[in-house]
Amino acid sequence: MAKELKIRWIILAAGIALYAGAVALVRLTAFDNEVKFWIFLAIYLVAGFESFRGFQENVMQKKILDEHFLMIAATVGALAVGHYEEGVAAMLLFQIGGSLEAVSVDRTKRTIAKYIDIRPMYAIRKEGEQEVQVEPSSLQVGDVIVIKPGERVPVDAVITSGITAMDTKALTGETVPQTVGTGDRIYSGSINTTGVVEAEVKKLYKDSTVSRVMELVENAQKRKADTESFVQRFTKFYTPAVTAAAILIMVVPPVFLPGAQWSTWIYRAMIVLIAACPAGLILSVPVAFLGGIAAAARQGIVVKGGNYLEMLAKADTFVFDKTGTLTEGVFEVLEVYAESLTESELLEITAHVENYSNHPIAQSLMNAYGGEYDASRVTQVEEQPGYGISAKYEGKNIHIGNSRMAGLYGVEVDEIETEDTVIYVLVESEYGGYIVVGDRLKEDAKWTMRTLREKYHAVLVMLTGDSREAGNAVAKELHMDYAYTELMPEDKLEQMEEFMQCQYEAERVVCVGDGINDAPVLARADVGIAMGALGADAAIEAADIVLMEDELPKIVDAVSIAKETVRVVGQNINFALVMKFIVLVLAAVGYISMWEAVFTDVGVMILSIINASGVVKYWQ
Repeated sequence: MAKELKIRWIILAAGIALYAGAVALVRLTAFDNEVKFWIFLAIYLVAGFESFRGFQENVMQKKILDEHFLMIAATVGALAVGHYEEGVAAMLLFQIGGSLEAVSVDRTKRTIAKYIDIRPMYAIRKEGEQEVQVEPSSLQVGDVIVIKPGERVPVDAVITSGITAMDTKALTGETVPQTVGTGDRIYSGSINTTGVVEAEVKKLYKDSTVSRVMELVENAQKRKADTESFVQRFTKFYTPAVTAAAILIMVVPPVFLPGAQWSTWIYRAMIVLIAACPAGLILSVPVAFLGGIAAAARQGIVVKGGNYLEMLAKADTFVFDKTGTLTEGVFEVLEVYAESLTESELLEITAHVENYSNHPIAQSLMNAYGGEYDASRVTQVEEQPGYGISAKYEGKNIHIGNSRMAGLYGVEVDEIETEDTVIYVLVESEYGGYIVVGDRLKEDAKWTMRTLREKYHAVLVMLTGDSREAGNAVAKELHMDYAYTELMPEDKLEQMEEFMQCQYEAERVVCVGDGINDAPVLARADVGIAMGALGADAAIEAADIVLMEDELPKIVDAVSIAKETVRVVGQNINFALVMKFIVLVLAAVGYISMWEAVFTDVGVMILSIINASGVVKYWQ
């Protein structure tokens, strides 16, 4: 528990103890009203410390009419008309409710921190034959680090020697450790569970996965959902209105009704102020969204703010990238056709040039080539999004890409009828041949699409730069509603704009991609979801929700959490408003006392907290 929260509870406990002692003393001793007033005033100043401080902070920010103002005004009024015990008791009950709220928020934030506070404490850098313990922030790209069993990976790196099992649960939610060895990338925050490995640093600590994830979750709590903002706007009008109503209740009857006592109606107006206190309503929303963010964190889903949970719950259209999102993105060469070269020459040239690309197809070409790579052969590499890649290979101009690339340079190529990806190779503007590369669907792709369609009535769309045959084959197998193929990045963005314009006001468009070449559409969608985004800078920056593990069913989990969170928010708001209305009516006609009004508001707070905590517990 935070130090400030402990101090708050100590002050509250002191206030309760003093109040109990004062009540007992007053009941046993015949003090006059003046002595009683000073005794309870002293206790009141202790009990109301947090409200006084909160009111002072709001005054500094020019926010006067809030729950602290209502409570202070009401309890001061109660003291003024001689209801000393009730006035102090009301303030104590209000502080108990506020402290329970603070504990709930603190526990929820700790739950989030438990799953994402994965910062390594130190790193072991290899300096010659020596191993030196250093701060992770002091590591530089290219340094060699040693990671022993039980230690956290300090920065994103690539293993240079050794084999081990890496626990990535804190990042991805995956409970089964992943076996990694030489050449595999490892991410900061993961835990080495078995063997000793050495790795080369690929990113500085500030740019590594652990730092970016921590920053995301810390910022998430600052982004308010539309519902939360609405409640705050509502209270700006609500608080002045009930304050005016209380003044009327206090003034009108004594002035216009014969025999009406000022003390009676002042006390009744103070009860109305307490009954109107919006603390329970204000709390009911953020505590629920914090619960949703915490529940998502347990599943390896990083949500950047409660507003994205709210929009995801309203989503009716899901737009998917194909390669690496719906498919494995693990390609293999199925066919090699050489026109003006030999097959080995075609593979050698293609593998050397494609080695500079970060596209998954490039790795399959390197694997098919199988020879040694000589970087000195390739110069002037230039990627052309939507077309392919160009370079000079041993002084010759090489262009490798799709049929649009061939058309760009005026070269006629064979039209291949296949559902797989065809890569054409041009050498000095002559047709060199083609390579057919195949991919396969992810294991859970069919289940995910079926669940989104049947359970959430989603419209499923696929946007891909692949050929019409390859794209339509995947779309048909997954029963997608729409498929758009052979799209360049700007075409994808244009298509996304059309989807956005066709939506009703209450509907939302979700885009799901691998976060590398889909950053523009991820950023443009109402909600961008990055799949398996460990180490992908574009995903971290562009997406609103990051799935730390490359599993499509996590999308269903995210939607379920979002809908449950919004349901709880609605329940909390409706319950708070109904109770507030009932208590206000009873207070206005004098049917409840001051402490009963406060007790009701505290009860609303507690029930809202319990209801919101159910979201977290369900997803444990």
